Amino acid sequence: MAEGGSVIGCHTVDEWNQQLQEARESKKLVVIDFPASWCGTCRMIAPIFAELSKKFTSVLFLKVDVDELKSVAQDWAIEAMPTFIFLKEGTIVDKLVGAHKDDLPKRIELRMPK
Repeated sequence: MAEGGSVIGCHTVDEWNQQLQEARESKKLVVIDFPASWCGTCRMIAPIFAELSKKFTSVLFLKVDVDELKSVAQDWAIEAMPTFIFLKEGTIVDKLVGAHKDDLPKRIELRMPK
C-alpha cells in the first residue's frame, strides 16, 4: 500500500479485489475515482484527485478506468464519468458524480474519522 499519499490505479479485476479487501481490513475511508481516458473533465480533475491523496494521507485513493475494467464499472453502476465512490469497510457512504473540485475535499473531510 502506498504511504505518503498517492492514487493507486487498479488495472485488473484481481488488483481491484485485492485493494478492496485491504481497504475493508484497514477500516480506512476509501475514495474511488471512476474516470474514462476520453473524458475531458476526468483529465481535469485527475491532478486535483492526486493532490487530495497527498493532503489526506489516512485515506486510500483508488482509480478504476471504466473502459479498462468495464465489469467493475458495471458492478458499481457507474453511468457518468467521473464518478467518485466513498467506501467505509466495504459499504458505500457517499457518491459524487462529476468533477466537483470544491465539493470533493469537503466530502472527504466529512467522511474521515474524527
